[in-house]
Amino acid sequence: MDFTYDDEQKALREAVRGLTTKAYGEFENRRRAVAEAPGFDEGQWARLAEMGVLGLPFSEDDGGVGAGPVEIGIVCQELGRVLAPEPFLASVVHAGGLVAAAGSPEQRADLLGRLAAGEIVLAAADTSPGGRWSSEAEGVTAARDGDTWTLTGVRDPVPNGARADHLVVNASLPDGGTGLFVVEGSAATRADHAVFDGSRAARVELSETPAIPLGEPGRDLTATIATISDITRIMGANQALGVMQAQVAATNAYLKSRKQFGVTLNTFQALTFRAADMYVELELAHSLVDWATMVVAAGSQEDIADAADRVGLQVARASRHIGQEAIQLHGGIAMTAEYSVGVGTAHLAVLEMWLGGAHHHLTRLADRVSDHGEVEALA
Repeated sequence: MDFTYDDEQKALREAVRGLTTKAYGEFENRRRAVAEAPGFDEGQWARLAEMGVLGLPFSEDDGGVGAGPVEIGIVCQELGRVLAPEPFLASVVHAGGLVAAAGSPEQRADLLGRLAAGEIVLAAADTSPGGRWSSEAEGVTAARDGDTWTLTGVRDPVPNGARADHLVVNASLPDGGTGLFVVEGSAATRADHAVFDGSRAARVELSETPAIPLGEPGRDLTATIATISDITRIMGANQALGVMQAQVAATNAYLKSRKQFGVTLNTFQALTFRAADMYVELELAHSLVDWATMVVAAGSQEDIADAADRVGLQVARASRHIGQEAIQLHGGIAMTAEYSVGVGTAHLAVLEMWLGGAHHHLTRLADRVSDHGEVEALA
């Protein structure tokens, strides 16, 4: 399997890296961007749209570029590398993916076209308080009166939910199953709050709030929601990979420059071994992220679900190890909000809690093992 990028993919990586480094190469710029609502730079969001980044996943008929998962993964990695706070993963990959998969041609052309142009922000409101990453709706119910639909319930946390112009909400249908609906952001009651990595989320309350079904009204979209969630997990792993690459690079540079007892820290063998362990974890995660991304391009729903759990488990373990070691090897400076290493570790934790922890992925993988039946023990 060839994991190398072609010339167009390399050009995309360099273009996105140039844009994100200019914006957030200095960590203080990121701190200023997340200090106040909406928690990201609206100007940078517009520049990503001008470059065509926000329309990468969507077809040309829907106002996008029609790029593949490898290109989307490249963007996620570059955004993760500088901890860019723009909601590409939440708004474009997740919410936009739901609209692309379930919406009517008219809905896709409208919502995705405006999203690709940077005119709007979408947010997927599909997480219930205390929920455990289920594709089935919990906490929000849909009611129908003729052709009119309303939603009632709570979604929390919703990444960038307070800023979103439209919410993509999953809800329990009257006849069973799970549907997807579009709700005007201003029609919901939203309470914005900061997350511990500096990003923002919201508690969204719906009380007989008017909603428009995505696609065919009353259709059960549980399987579709599950697949888009798994694709989001894989792209989230790409973003985590970018964070971990930056963590390892920053740690190596620090060990080569910081002196103790008159010599640089990389002189001490024990610290060098710990840095080597970080690199091994990073490369294991990198290989699995690349493989899972390519599965999205060619795999079935079952293959994508399996890849999402495999890469989710590995990245959850690697990010915990790399983040903790980066903080330990940097010492007290890494615990401050003024330094990117600690914030990067917090961002890795947020991605894990949002997209599924190691135990969740391991449980889903174990459930699939039972499908193979019993095997005869070796003598």
